[in-house]
Order: sequence, then structure tokens, then C-alpha cells
Amino acid sequence: MIEKILLADSGTGHTEEMLKSLMEIPTVQAATVTVLHVVPPQVTSDEMVAKWEEGGRVLSQAIQNLKLDSARVTAVLREGEPKDVVLKVADEVDADLIIMGSRGLKRIQSILENSVSQYVFQLASRPMLLVRDDLYVKKINRIMVAMDKSDSAKETLKLAITFLRDIKGGQLVLVHTNPEMKLKPGEIAANPDEDPVLIPAIAEAKKYGISYKTVAPEGKPGERICQLAEDLNVDLLMLGSPDRRPTIAKGLPDLDRLLGQSLSDYVRVYAPCPVLLVRIPNP
Repeated sequence: MIEKILLADSGTGHTEEMLKSLMEIPTVQAATVTVLHVVPPQVTSDEMVAKWEEGGRVLSQAIQNLKLDSARVTAVLREGEPKDVVLKVADEVDADLIIMGSRGLKRIQSILENSVSQYVFQLASRPMLLVRDDLYVKKINRIMVAMDKSDSAKETLKLAITFLRDIKGGQLVLVHTNPEMKLKPGEIAANPDEDPVLIPAIAEAKKYGISYKTVAPEGKPGERICQLAEDLNVDLLMLGSPDRRPTIAKGLPDLDRLLGQSLSDYVRVYAPCPVLLVRIPNP
């Protein structure tokens, strides 16, 4: 269940629209929301005063735009490095979900340009909903879940079903890509409903009476998932993402993984819709 949401609002992008779309889902409507705006450290006191005033205006406008019950929304204005403050506040409020904007920078760019969303994505142990600045946020009706045999994928499916149970006309798209499968000319792919990875997910959808569609394509997972999300006009893409924090240096992003061929890294950059990355908190 999503009971506590942290919206990191920079004053730009489409995170506010994303939150409003999410709050239309009945199971999310009772959630409390913390709207955070971070003022970066300034050199002079005059600059600091100006930035704090600007930050106050951003928060005030955000609260007006969201039109949420005042008893369930809290505005927080903090000073510091945005990437560190977002993580700290997420822990303080025990957020079930972090919503952030993203410029969609590729891996090496995100390191060189000190991407806030990429840093938080690397270090957070909580689900994150990333909204690229160049995307149009739609009403959530069709949700795609990328499935595999991991526990995080199972948790992702559970959350997607929680969303869709009360969405009239909603549809669950279940996808499992198989990079090892190579079809010969004229050969027909197997029925995706018979994919061993998708069978348990299908059973869950049927149990709750949720309309579903299954897809089990061959090819590179990241590319195929993004292509299918566009072809099927998906409103929200959800996938499990393993804990990306390094085992030795807990305070630093895992650059080896960051530079590797991570599915979640690819999808967050190229998906044609907002991406919700689900993680299971460490015990």
C-alpha cells in the first residue's frame, strides 16, 4: 500500500501532474503527501534570502496546484544538496514512494552532470516514480509490469494489482522478455499465456478480476519493453529494481552498476511513459 508519498518538487517538470494522476486511484487517495523543495547552498546571505523566498513560492504554488486536503499534505523547505536532502527526508517521513522528475540523462551523462534523480535512484531503498521532463502525463488506466522470477518483480505485480483493482476499465500488461529466444524465419512464438514466468501473474490478475494482456517477446529486454510500452500506449511502466547500493561504500553510488547494462537504467531513460521502480527494503 502507498500511504506516505514524498514529492520532490523542483518547480519544473511534470511531477505535480504525476501526483494528481496517481491520487485519482482509489487505493492511493488516502495517502499523506510531503511536498519537498530544496534550496541549494548559496555563497552570500543575499542569495540565500532570494532562494528561500523563491522556494517558498514554489511550494505555495505546488500546494495550490495539487488541490489536496490540507490535513494530508505537508510542505517542507530545506537547504542543502538536493540529492542528499531528498534521501534524508524520505527516511524522516518513512515514505512508501518517492516521486521525482528526471531529465532522462544517460548513464555517463548522469555522473558528469551530477543528476539528482540518478543519485537518489542509486541509493534509495524505497520505490521511486520517475517522470521525465519531456513526457506527457496521462490518466492511469493501462499499467505494464515487467516480470521475471525475482522477489522485486512479485512485489511490483502486487502493487500494480492494488492500483488496478479499483480502476474502471483498467488493464494490466504483463511482459516477460527472453533475450535467449531466437525465432527462425517463419517460426511462430509460443503463446505468452503459457510462459512459466507469466502464469502465476495471470492467476493473480484473474483472482481480482483484472483485465490483462500478456506479451513474451524475444530480444534485448530494455529495448523491447520500451517499444511495447509505446506500441500499447501504456500509461505507467512498473518494474522491480534490485538494491543498487554497493556493499562496501554505502554512501556512494555504485558506479560499476551505473555504467553497466542495467535494465532499470535503460528503461528510465528511454521509456515513453513514467516509470515506477519497485524495491524491497533491506531487513
